[in-house]
Amino acid sequence: MTPKKLNFITGNKNKLIEVRAILGNAIEIDNQNIDVPEIQGSIEEIAREKCKHAAEVTGGPVLTEDTALEFRGLNGLPGPYIKSFLHALGHEGLNKILDSFEDKSGEAICTFAFSDGPGSEPVLFQGRTKGTIVRPRGPSNFGWDPIFEYKGKTYAEMDKEEKNQISHRYKALEKLQRWLSEG
Repeated sequence: MTPKKLNFITGNKNKLIEVRAILGNAIEIDNQNIDVPEIQGSIEEIAREKCKHAAEVTGGPVLTEDTALEFRGLNGLPGPYIKSFLHALGHEGLNKILDSFEDKSGEAICTFAFSDGPGSEPVLFQGRTKGTIVRPRGPSNFGWDPIFEYKGKTYAEMDKEEKNQISHRYKALEKLQRWLSEG
């Protein structure tokens, strides 16, 4: 049975707008802002734990999301810790970390986790987009979008519709939608 409504756990209004735009009218997205502990681990471990915690707090089904930005020159760092790195260093600081490395390639990763509720093992849906880490270009109002370039444009330089058709988030939500329609 396909849920008609999902409870998306996020306090990030830009993520909420993107998720609603990508899913369109297929699924109604409600949201709650719950403080979820940020554990250390792999992208998948972090996504599972975040989802389990949110399901316990809400007492019901939840959808959580985690993004990561891997720098190939740094063997995948900052990865799931990009939010902390960005907060501490800013866009320019992230670029400076890569200055002495030849490899400026990167990968944007989005992992959605869905749980039916407390005690239910989360199901993961992951999307990946390969690109390049560049000096900031475009508006800086949505995370690391200004430094991630895909096919000649940073995410920040793309209009919302263009980004929402190629992004890591789109790819993960496409898998979620397929899973929901098959269930």
